[in-house]
Amino acid sequence: MRIFPSIPGYRILDRYILGKFLRTYIFGLLMMTIILVVFDYVEKVDDFTELKAPWSAIIFDYYKNFIPQFINQFSALFTFISVIFFTSKMAMQTEIVAILSGGVSFRRLMWPYMLGATLIAALSLSLSLWVIPEGQKASVAFLSKYLKQNQVITYNEHVYRQLEPGTFAYVRGYSPHLERVPFFAIERYEGSTMVETLNAASATFDAESGRWTAPRYVIYTRTEDGSMGYEQFRNLDTLIDLDVRELVDTKGLVKTLTYEELNDFLAQQQRKGSDSLFLIEVERHTRFSYPFSTFILTIIGVALASRKVRGGMGMHIGLGIALCFAYIMLGRVFEQIALGGSMPPWLGVWLPNIIFAIIAIVVYRKAPK
Repeated sequence: MRIFPSIPGYRILDRYILGKFLRTYIFGLLMMTIILVVFDYVEKVDDFTELKAPWSAIIFDYYKNFIPQFINQFSALFTFISVIFFTSKMAMQTEIVAILSGGVSFRRLMWPYMLGATLIAALSLSLSLWVIPEGQKASVAFLSKYLKQNQVITYNEHVYRQLEPGTFAYVRGYSPHLERVPFFAIERYEGSTMVETLNAASATFDAESGRWTAPRYVIYTRTEDGSMGYEQFRNLDTLIDLDVRELVDTKGLVKTLTYEELNDFLAQQQRKGSDSLFLIEVERHTRFSYPFSTFILTIIGVALASRKVRGGMGMHIGLGIALCFAYIMLGRVFEQIALGGSMPPWLGVWLPNIIFAIIAIVVYRKAPK
C-alpha cells in the first residue's frame, strides 16, 4: 500500500495522479487505435490491392488522417474509462483513503484530474476545429480514388438553391470529374409567379473563377398576356452566387471544413435560406460539445471510482461502461431530433452534456470526503 505523507505543496501527489491519468489514457487509446487500424486495413486491403494504392498514400493520405479522427471521436469516453480504471485501482489499494486522511480535500484531489482533462480537451478541440477537417480533404480524395464503394462525399442529383430573394438556381446531375451538369437553370420570381428563366444544357463550372459557362442557352420571359416567350443565345458565361460545394451532400461536406470555413459556409447558407442549416449548426456545436464532455465525464469517473465498494474494480468498470453507452445513445438520439428540426440544434447537441453535468454534481456531492 502506498501512503502519502503530509507535504507543504502537493506537487508529488499531482505528478503521481496526472502521470497515472495520462499513461492510462494514452496506453488504452493506443491499443484500441492499433486494433482498429488492423481491422480497417483488413476490410479495405482488397480494394487497395486491386486499385494499386501506393503505401505512401495509404499511410500519409488515409491513416495519418484516420487516426486523429478516431482519437477525437472517442477521446472523452476513453478519458472516462481511464479515470474509472486507475482511480478504482487506487481506491481498492486504499490510496484514496490515505490521501484524504492525510489532510487533502476531495476538491484538491480533483486538481490533477482536471488538469489532465484540460490537456485532453484542448487536444480534442484542436483536432475538431482544424486538424481533422484539413486531413479529411486528403482522406476523401484518397478514398474516392482507391475505394470502390465510397460514400464519404456524394453529389446531390437535384439541387435547388436561392441566390437572392426572388432568384433561384436549379442544377441537375453534377459530375465532379467533368465539372459539368446536363441541365442548369436560373429562375426569377415576382411573388409566386415565375417571370423569367434561363435554361442551359451541358453547363460547365470553373472552380478557379467560379463562373458557369454553356455553349447554348435559352431565356424564357413572361409576356403581358401571361404566355412565355423565348429567345436563344450562344456562349453563356455567368458568375452567380452558387459554389460547387453547394452541390455536395452537406453531411459529408461539413466534415471537411475547418471552423472558420464552416462559419463562412453557415453565413452563406443563412443568406440563401438553405434547408441544410440544422445540419451545419449541429456540426458546429458538436465540435465544442465533445471536448467539453471530457470535464464532465472526468468528474463523474473520479466521484464514482474513488469510493471502495463491494465488487471492487469490476463494479466500477461495469458502471462506467454502462454510463458510456448511455452517453453515446443520448447523443445520437438528440442529434437526430435536432437534425429533424424538432428542437434547436444547440440544445440537441448540448442536452446530453447538460444531463450528465447534473449527474456529475450529484455524484460529486456523494463522493468520499
